[in-house]
Amino acid sequence: MSGSEHIADRADAWMTAQALDASASPAYITDARWRIVYVNAGFVQLCGYDLDQARGRTPAELLAPDLDAGQLVRMLEGFGQGRACRHDLLLALPDQRIWVQATDTPVHDAAGTLTGVIGVLTDITRSKLHESLQRRVLEALVRDQPLEATMTLLCQEVERMAPGAVASILSVDRDGRLHPLAAPALDPAYTRALEGLASGPDVGACGAAAARGEQVLSIDIANDPAWAPSRQMVLAQGLHACWSAPVHDSIGRVIGTFALYFRQSRGPTPIEECLVEVGTHLCALAMDREESRQHIRQLAFYDSLTGLPNRSLLLAKADRALSEAARDQRQVAVLFVDLDRFKQVNDVFGHAQGDELLRIVGRRLCEQRQPGDIVGRLSGDEFVLVLPVDEPGQISAALDHLRLRLAESCQIGGVGMAPSASIGISLFPGDGHDIESLLQRADMAMYQAKSARRGGVSFYRADMNRWVQERMSIESALRAALAEGGAGLWLAYQPQVDLADARLVGVEALARWQHEEWGEVSPSRFIALAEDTGLIHELSAWVLRGACRQLAQWRRQGLRVPSVSVNLSPMDFHNPELPVLIGAELARHGLAARDLVVEMTEGILLDGDPNTQATLQRVHALGIRLAMDDFGTGYSSLAYLRRLPISELKLDKSFIDDLERDASSRALSKAILTICESLDLRVVAEGIEGEQQCEILRRQGYHAGQGYLFSRPLTPDAFADWLRAHEVGQGGVAPACAAGPDPEDGG
Repeated sequence: MSGSEHIADRADAWMTAQALDASASPAYITDARWRIVYVNAGFVQLCGYDLDQARGRTPAELLAPDLDAGQLVRMLEGFGQGRACRHDLLLALPDQRIWVQATDTPVHDAAGTLTGVIGVLTDITRSKLHESLQRRVLEALVRDQPLEATMTLLCQEVERMAPGAVASILSVDRDGRLHPLAAPALDPAYTRALEGLASGPDVGACGAAAARGEQVLSIDIANDPAWAPSRQMVLAQGLHACWSAPVHDSIGRVIGTFALYFRQSRGPTPIEECLVEVGTHLCALAMDREESRQHIRQLAFYDSLTGLPNRSLLLAKADRALSEAARDQRQVAVLFVDLDRFKQVNDVFGHAQGDELLRIVGRRLCEQRQPGDIVGRLSGDEFVLVLPVDEPGQISAALDHLRLRLAESCQIGGVGMAPSASIGISLFPGDGHDIESLLQRADMAMYQAKSARRGGVSFYRADMNRWVQERMSIESALRAALAEGGAGLWLAYQPQVDLADARLVGVEALARWQHEEWGEVSPSRFIALAEDTGLIHELSAWVLRGACRQLAQWRRQGLRVPSVSVNLSPMDFHNPELPVLIGAELARHGLAARDLVVEMTEGILLDGDPNTQATLQRVHALGIRLAMDDFGTGYSSLAYLRRLPISELKLDKSFIDDLERDASSRALSKAILTICESLDLRVVAEGIEGEQQCEILRRQGYHAGQGYLFSRPLTPDAFADWLRAHEVGQGGVAPACAAGPDPEDGG
């Protein structure tokens, strides 16, 4: 090498050294044999070796004493061939362990001869810790470990990487309350004391971090007022400082805290800062995954509206309960709960308010739950309770509490409402040995209860299978009768009279059915069944045709019948062609609109079908009088009547029964009459059976009455005879017969 070349090489080496001295990255220069000839200030600061200590030694001796000899030979061969070498090293320094990435770049002269190596160290502790922790946590997540187990593993790994630190992880619920998840090195009594505490500035570093959403460092727990409630418990464990960081979810909400406790009054080291940063990230990952898993589980096994177990989970829980009961030789009650008139409530107030009613009912059912009880929502407005039975009377007591709680008034759509439910009950093992059979039989019992009265309770009986079969037979027979033009069906007629002068003011047509095999079928059975099965439209059309035809026939006979009333179901008003049908029947028989009164029940007020109100208005526009039948038996109040174009109200028999004995009943009937008169409504009192009842109503000013005092429902010919006799003897009102009321007749 010439003198000028040597000078140039030394100048290059000097410039390289100057550049490395100015660099913040630790660096060294070696000769061709990989012996250190230079280290910069960054190397001295990181590794603790100055140039005198490092000169003449290989980087492997200082940084990687365990480096394999074969690997060292391959590195040197690579340097000679111009290949750089990059490898990760864990440095065990006196006060900490850090990961660095060493990048060794060979330097050659103009002739291609290796003259030295420049090495640069990069601190990769943060990424290495992240990689190591993440790998361990992800492995736990892949194995589908519970969240608590995964968080415990994370704490243990952090404590292994930062000796002397104690890790703790808390979750924070949506109400800001703390719930310990993992703290394997802390006293369990201390972590239990944190359960359910509201986060805030006086609940240690973790409570403050959760409340503020930012990192909180308590260097001196002994004198920090934030630790007053739990100071002694923490100090007793030899812990004097705590650094806590909030864990945020993907939208920034605080869902937990990750904390390191220290045994000295100090802050975190850079390594510990890195561990907390990585730890909070992994906590967020695990908690988000757990929330997603719980959300999926919630969707799969819980009803999204009420939060109760859905059908799948309900059946699984019930199966386990039955297995345990069989093992312990215990009885189990299965209660099938069906809300009464829910569809009407849902429709009139809207789906949102209907959903709120379901939530209220769900909460009330849960409030009555005892340990071991199962409550679930089957579908729609159907709920199921599975109750282990330990002693006689337990079912009756549970039913009493349940029905009382359900019946408490609640606000739905701004209106006070008292929910009711029909309940069917089956018992294990007597009524079945599997949950599907028990549910089916409880369902049968529920329908039996509902058919008897709203809000009823019925236990399953073996003969209910026959009842269901009979119901199916009745449906089939009614369908056939209507298809044959009403074979076996006939109309009875009950007069309505003016209470002031006893003259006939109208007549109500009532459907009856005389079956050739079963005899008389109760109207309460076949009319309700017609509504359930959709046959009500055909039945109502048959009644309308028959009533109009009969009125025209009476008039041809010279009988003075002012009008005929027919009772239509709320479902009939779903049909927009109803006004056309009514108009056609009136025209066919030469009747005027004033000759027909259309009665409807209070259910029309709660019917949310979009056609109902429009159809009502079109019927009214024909000149047809509209009457509200059985007023006072449903959800409605007098305020609702202003919504409908009705001209007549028929007061239910239940208001009449106690007039003679109860002053409050008399006051109520008078108040109803006064309000109706202010609304320009004519009032007909139904179910009048005694002269004294009639006299009270007459004195109060009621316009008209209907009931057994005047006449029971009659065949067309019998009604004609009654009317002729009535006209001859008009001036006094006397009962048509002395027999007691027939419970199957509506009046």
